Amino acid sequence: MPRRVVITGIGAVTPFGVGIDALWEGLCSGKSALGPIESFDATGFRSSLGAEVKDFKGRDFVPKTYRKAVKVMARDTKLAVAAAQCATEEAGLVTQGSSAHADDGAALTYTPDRVGCQIGAGLIAAEVPELAMAMATATEDGEFSYARWGTDDETGAGMDNLTPLWMLKYLPNMLACHVTIIHDAQGPSNTITCCEASGPLSIGESLRVIERGDADVCFSGGVESKLNPMGLLRLDLTGVLAHTNPGDEASSLVRPYDENATGTLVGEGGGILIVEGAEAAKARGARAICAIEGFGAGHTPASTDPERRAVGLEVAIEAALKEAEIGPEKIDAIVPQGAGHRHADATEEAALRRVFGDRLRDIPLVTVTPQIGTLAAGAGAIGVCVGAKCLEQQKLPARLHAGTPVDGLDAGAADARDADLEYVLVCTGAIGGQNAAIVLKRSAG
Repeated sequence: MPRRVVITGIGAVTPFGVGIDALWEGLCSGKSALGPIESFDATGFRSSLGAEVKDFKGRDFVPKTYRKAVKVMARDTKLAVAAAQCATEEAGLVTQGSSAHADDGAALTYTPDRVGCQIGAGLIAAEVPELAMAMATATEDGEFSYARWGTDDETGAGMDNLTPLWMLKYLPNMLACHVTIIHDAQGPSNTITCCEASGPLSIGESLRVIERGDADVCFSGGVESKLNPMGLLRLDLTGVLAHTNPGDEASSLVRPYDENATGTLVGEGGGILIVEGAEAAKARGARAICAIEGFGAGHTPASTDPERRAVGLEVAIEAALKEAEIGPEKIDAIVPQGAGHRHADATEEAALRRVFGDRLRDIPLVTVTPQIGTLAAGAGAIGVCVGAKCLEQQKLPARLHAGTPVDGLDAGAADARDADLEYVLVCTGAIGGQNAAIVLKRSAG
């Protein structure tokens, strides 16, 4: 019989700040972190509004002995390292990189070979100044030359003028790489790059690793930042972003499940959770925030028809429910992607209607995108963080909506409110067609 798995720590880094408490308080307050992008000049972009993690320094979340390595971390990696540190502290886990071990020499909770790490990541965008310096040496007659970029001559190839460790800064697996080094996690490790579904898919893999006995605990989740010129441009070219004008109220533009929605807005951040074998957690006296009861994955067929595209998410949800050994009638709340992009939302609506039927109108949807933007590879992981917090607090956060959701969905504007929650479903699709669903259950303790 597979081992039961629980969540014992939640680490979130979002535009509301560092830590799950900052995110939860921000969501419950009914405020939005969306606004004009300030980290770079975005006035020339068609979408110039977003949600940033402000006043953030990666060096504040690594051991003193590791601070030099922050120089070769992309922003995505710094955010992931911070989230992992927050999750470690909340779980009371002593690792090589935890403050308890560093400051007091406390004994490790688990031997390194029993600690795994599965983290979702995106296509990390290079910092423009780093590329610009190299590209400036690869021009011919005032234009960029592919030949000069890769051909060595007396001035050297343009690509030779990248910083020596450039590649090691921007590989997607660097998030998991640095987390495993800092915490000396020597168990199974992997990186999943499946856009918005990356986090739940990574958590699903951690679930399987622990179930089969290859680890006792895993760092798991997803993080990404597209708040840079290259990331923002790439996302805009996919057609999912709302085009903005000066003076626009950012939160009013993001309207999940509204037939008149014009698109979503970019955010940054994500969540890393401590996923742990239930018996192992109990043996060390750890508090289980909630249990992971079921996981499912599916893939969307190549089609522009939402009804046809819905198959992938429908399969994922049904698989998660089956593993949890419950029917759709047991789900008390759903944390969907709810991006505010009509094409993605229509697909999600179709899948949810197929699984839940007429009962869907009575199930509250927890939509966070109007408050923190779309977090790309961090989106699904934040969904799991929020779902776990809903169960722990027995509460639903506030919901922003400046439009009108389609009929049959409980997705309109609402204040934070208490709720009797036993099962929460977290589900998301992705630009690339991947889908994931996770069923969380209230902790008995």
